[in-house]
Amino acid sequence: MHYSHVLFDLDGTLTDPREGITRSVQFALAQLGIDEPDLRALEHFIGPPLLQCFMASYGFDEATAWQAVNHYRARFKVTGLYENQLFDGVPRLLEQLAGQGRTLYIATSKPSVFAREIARHFGFERHFRVIYGSELDGTRTDKVELLAHLLSEERLDPRQTLMIGDRKHDLIGARRNGLDCAAVGYGFGSREELLAEAPTYHFETLDELQAAFA
Repeated sequence: MHYSHVLFDLDGTLTDPREGITRSVQFALAQLGIDEPDLRALEHFIGPPLLQCFMASYGFDEATAWQAVNHYRARFKVTGLYENQLFDGVPRLLEQLAGQGRTLYIATSKPSVFAREIARHFGFERHFRVIYGSELDGTRTDKVELLAHLLSEERLDPRQTLMIGDRKHDLIGARRNGLDCAAVGYGFGSREELLAEAPTYHFETLDELQAAFA
């Protein structure tokens, strides 16, 4: 593929954060008197902005949802952040893209302070020119807004830029900013969710994604 600049989502695209996110959501709900023993029932929190997800999933008003987010962060920043792992093949893919002279960025709805620490801790920050995330006050949790900010700050040509992600928010954000997008099927978005957004490319596996850049 011809793209000079490649933007990666973080959760579900580069790393599998399932344990850390679901356990931190479980903890936040418990602080608000809600018992959710099934961590699998909380996997839909992986990817979307947390505030909106708490509101949509539990009918919280905004103030209560912020309480939930703050409880979540209290656990996540100490423990949940490290309950994470790189998908097999990600280091090899990043090495390949960097070796081809492409410029790599992370574009995540996760707060930048957490995204940077994850990249540092798991040893892949060196591959990325800049890691873009949201602010702790909720600014730029929306992927449309986040990608617009990234493109403006970095002065990237949309025609030379590809967004890669595993949820519909990544694909919508890319399309609204004039970017081609690649949906990956090994993350947390269903095939139906991804194909409904008509991505430019759809790769079921990391091997397929890497082969496309060969």
